[in-house]
Amino acid sequence: MRDVGVIKSHGEEHILAYRVVDALIIALMIFAVSALYVGHVNIHYILATTIAIVCFSVMAELLGVYNSPSLYSIRYVIGPIVLSWVFTIALLLIVAFGLKITQNFSRIAITSWFVATPILLGLYRYSITKYKSIVKADSYEQKSIIIGATSAGIALAKEIESSRQHGIKLIGIFDDRSPERLPDDLSFPLCGSINDALEMAKERNFRHVYVALPMKASRRIKDVINYFSDSTARVYIVPDFFTYDLIQSRWRNVGSIPTLSIHDTPFYGMSTFIKRLEDIVVSSLILLMISPVLLAVAIGVKASSPGPIIFKQNRYGIDGKQIRVWKFRSMRAMDNGAVVKQATKGDPRVTRFGAFIRRTSLDELPQFINVLQGRMSIVGPRPHAVSHNEEYRKIVDKYMLRHKVKPGITGWAQINGYRGETDTLEKMEKRIEFDLIYIRKWSLWLDIKIIFLTIFKGFISKTAY
Repeated sequence: MRDVGVIKSHGEEHILAYRVVDALIIALMIFAVSALYVGHVNIHYILATTIAIVCFSVMAELLGVYNSPSLYSIRYVIGPIVLSWVFTIALLLIVAFGLKITQNFSRIAITSWFVATPILLGLYRYSITKYKSIVKADSYEQKSIIIGATSAGIALAKEIESSRQHGIKLIGIFDDRSPERLPDDLSFPLCGSINDALEMAKERNFRHVYVALPMKASRRIKDVINYFSDSTARVYIVPDFFTYDLIQSRWRNVGSIPTLSIHDTPFYGMSTFIKRLEDIVVSSLILLMISPVLLAVAIGVKASSPGPIIFKQNRYGIDGKQIRVWKFRSMRAMDNGAVVKQATKGDPRVTRFGAFIRRTSLDELPQFINVLQGRMSIVGPRPHAVSHNEEYRKIVDKYMLRHKVKPGITGWAQINGYRGETDTLEKMEKRIEFDLIYIRKWSLWLDIKIIFLTIFKGFISKTAY
């Protein structure tokens, strides 16, 4: 078999450099303040430095500090940097108090370190960004062209023109087609034919060539790549993935064969661990705080109507596996079969107390126990009854993709107003749309944002009957 090579991730070296410099800043700062205020660096400061570097690196990775856009723009990274450092400080304080070693640190030195480190991390990022924008703004290294006035080519051109953070200076689009065959929404002027582009490449008028021809034109793409082999330009293929709905897409090399996932989960490796840790910590804290409320609601349910306090219903969990979801019983009926009727306004099955706890989301509080059990997550698409899943998967496009993650107590759809009764197909479609947006864009930062917004507008709903 011919050696096809392995596709590597672009920018790996830059990302590694950022990680190394961040670690050096954290270490040098604590050594500097300890030497200044204490006069020496003891084993406790070295231990604190090690924990800080590991914690910050993990949190920064999860919060997107080392994502490609963050490497070029300070505004994308300052918030995650500060939050990563806050988490690091919190962990250090927990360790110090837990081991009872706080007396081994200078308060002035540690406070100076806590305050100065994120400032230096931000200044470092700012200086790098400023340097790149000044030195490389008009350089040969940044000049690029696009081959093909296709949907992918136009989208790439708009992305390049919308922000300078990518570090690309677009010369224009080249295409062999006649004007009447070009897209009507083409807002970028054509600079010539592909042959014109090749001649310009030979004269070193640009450095990068982005081939954005349709994927079906594989023979034509190969010819274009061969044309530019007669130049020193760097050639990139822009696959027309706009024909697919990518959800957490990833490159994966199976041996030497590159593959691309189209529909995938955001949870691999460390992100799985962090998501689970988030669920355990948050749900444990909430259960401790609401234990009196749980007791009061349980008494109210028992006193308002005969039947069990907890209603357990089958739902779909991650990967479509059935799970048992707990709720405080709010109805006289407990549907859990092939047909489950959604509650509607004035539904006679709902008790008076049940209407109150449904409207205020108190009926869902037992699901924090489901989170501890590992069946659910704090944040994720809301779980639907099995019968509703089987109904809507037939009529709502990409409905089952919401099960790429664990169902949640709150979610992106809920804080955007799609909570409660879905009495129209349009409402369900919008809920699924927001669920899939959450899966595509998942980050710890997004989870924190959703939890925060839920406190203010996610619990009370006029459509929760």
